[in-house]
Amino acid sequence: MSTIALEARALGKKYRRAWGLRDCTFQLPEGRIAALVGPNGAGKSTIMGLATGLLRPTEESIEVFGQRPGDQGSPDGLAFLGQDKPLYKGFTVAEMLRAGRELNASWEQEYAESLLADARIDPAAKIGALSGGQRTRVALAVALGRRPRLLMLDEPLADLDPLAREDVMRSLMAEVAETGMTVLLSSHVIADLEEVCDHLVLLIGGKVALTGDIDDLLAEHRLLIGARPESEPDFGPHTVIQRRDTQRQATVLLRTTAPVNLPDWDSDEPNLEELVLSYLRVAGAQETGDSK
Repeated sequence: MSTIALEARALGKKYRRAWGLRDCTFQLPEGRIAALVGPNGAGKSTIMGLATGLLRPTEESIEVFGQRPGDQGSPDGLAFLGQDKPLYKGFTVAEMLRAGRELNASWEQEYAESLLADARIDPAAKIGALSGGQRTRVALAVALGRRPRLLMLDEPLADLDPLAREDVMRSLMAEVAETGMTVLLSSHVIADLEEVCDHLVLLIGGKVALTGDIDDLLAEHRLLIGARPESEPDFGPHTVIQRRDTQRQATVLLRTTAPVNLPDWDSDEPNLEELVLSYLRVAGAQETGDSK
């Protein structure tokens, strides 16, 4: 049986006026690279804050390798990199690594230094003088220097240009391949996730809308394209997730466990972006009262 790296059970977090998460349940098996996806306000940052112990749950629990976050700081084996990439701009790169060494008992100095050497970052350079991509590489080196079993990244590529995003992602995946650590990666850019992630946690409105290994989820869905029918079509035992019509064409996403035999429709497996966007459109339509 695989070890569970991160588990939420009916997890809830209430802020002053509203729930940020409610009845949120999922498991992230060890060794997965998971995409944490959802619109703004869906609860992605809240989940990460609860896992690190920076926030306290209002209802039920979250565990990291069986440990509940508490007053002693982040659970053992967890490293977290937030959107703001907390680096001291007045420090040199070498001083940031020294701070990492002083604050983390499991720190591996040579490993952290090697990550920055591979990125050709001068240890004597001031953090404030680095480019956005270089600062991200330093922040990752500080996080990875702890040798975590679970690495959580909250929008780590948001302020980078496409080439820098590709470079940082390639470096991160090399470390994952070498160490076998579990990664939970939050991003709005699904293209950044599609080629590297093998697990999905989709949050909508503070709840889990879809979760599981991506290959399994894609295999459970079919994307149909055909001429717009004059009457409501019969999709048999399959569940219609979303249907969109133009003047001449209809596009339908089905969820099914049985073969789809609909001769009048072109049928194919969706990609990750098509799957996620369909679920998000449905949620958006429900909020506005639009049936399409």
